[in-house]
Amino acid sequence: MIELPNAFLNRMQKLLGSEYEGFRASYEREPVSGLRVNTLKISPENFQSISPYPLSHVPWCSSSFFIEQGEHDKETLPPGKHPCHAAGLYYLQDPSAMAAAETLTPRPGERVLDLSAAPGGKATHLAALMRNEGLLVANEIHPKRVWDLAENMERWGAKNTAILNEQPGKLAATFGAIFDRVLLDAPCSGEGMFRRSETARSEWSPGLIQSCSLRQSSILAEAARLVRPGGSLAYTTCTFAPEENEAVIARFLDEHPEYCLVEAPKHSGFQSGREDWAGENVSHPDLQKTVRLWPHHLHGEGHFIALMQRSENEEYYEPRSRRKTRLPEPVLRQFRFFWGENIKTQPPAGNLEMVGSYLYLVPDLLPDTKGLKTIHPGWWLGTIKKDRFEPSHALAMSTKGSEARRTVDLSTNGESLHTALAYLRGESFLSDGDEGWTLVTLNGYPLGWGKRVKGVVKNWYPKGLRWM
Repeated sequence: MIELPNAFLNRMQKLLGSEYEGFRASYEREPVSGLRVNTLKISPENFQSISPYPLSHVPWCSSSFFIEQGEHDKETLPPGKHPCHAAGLYYLQDPSAMAAAETLTPRPGERVLDLSAAPGGKATHLAALMRNEGLLVANEIHPKRVWDLAENMERWGAKNTAILNEQPGKLAATFGAIFDRVLLDAPCSGEGMFRRSETARSEWSPGLIQSCSLRQSSILAEAARLVRPGGSLAYTTCTFAPEENEAVIARFLDEHPEYCLVEAPKHSGFQSGREDWAGENVSHPDLQKTVRLWPHHLHGEGHFIALMQRSENEEYYEPRSRRKTRLPEPVLRQFRFFWGENIKTQPPAGNLEMVGSYLYLVPDLLPDTKGLKTIHPGWWLGTIKKDRFEPSHALAMSTKGSEARRTVDLSTNGESLHTALAYLRGESFLSDGDEGWTLVTLNGYPLGWGKRVKGVVKNWYPKGLRWM
């Protein structure tokens, strides 16, 4: 059994009463592993047919599966070290965390913001639900974690995403109330992840709960400024502490009468939030519309979700438009030449924009981001060199095998699997065929670029991503 902080156990015993023994017993079980399929690339049904792991459906997320416990083939690679993961066919995620994006229900064509997005679990989920249509702004304040976010969004094949590294208050001051939906996965004490994270257990203290609660209220107030009239705001945590959940929402509703709670979907095992946990003299019966996920009621870790809607009785202001720039003719010529030589579809139409030597397709709905720390303002297509266009890994990961003029398709079986693993380590390999840029695929799904020269596919897998 996992050793948990005594002060935490005493708190939970007082909180849960007769449910405490069932809650405590849940920590005798191994954590449940979850896998969410990338529906931008493959259907859940098709993935299940090729999956190297035994799977069963997660009831509250149609694109997701539990990875069944038990003996796997000794030669089967772990889910995080399988080429299918490198191909962006799935994201490994706690099943409880999958409920957040499903609750927010973003639609294709909307403006959506994930305010605290690293490492990208919920952002990739939002991107899939949006089908690469509209605008997804994935923001992360931490200057190192934002690059993990960028890497995961790149592997996912997201085209409609801008990645920012900015303070919530500065986003609110720059953008204003423009987003149809905002997700705030708030930094928290992490109690819900104790079964998975020794760090969360060792860093926990009652004082951490109080400091998190104050910080969460501050960030939530900034998030509220970013939601358009009639839009939705989802607040989520992975902690059990009422001070970080019901109490934060009750305080927010008192200070923001333009918002009201919306009934969040409740699947089997989901529990309602508790008004009596929000503090003394609190009167918010609607707190029962929030959702709690407990490890002793379902297969997953701890999570809390509150879905709120902003009143439509407010004036809406269009955001400041992004200034369009005209690409230099040599740049446009190099890009179009590469595209015609290597990709069968028409080159993308829209806002092509240079940032330094990088060429992007910027989503039409992205407002002016001048003054904001921007990692990627859109779909990174590639880099303009002195006399040529060099494609990005992001372009490879969002290109279907059927769209590339030259491909070499590897598989997850036999010698071909060894070649795929060698490619992911940065090695070149033998392959006959036409020379030039070649999309390396796995069962038809992109892994990255290679360049075939004299029967050898030279490796162009990014050095920073190569497997050890």
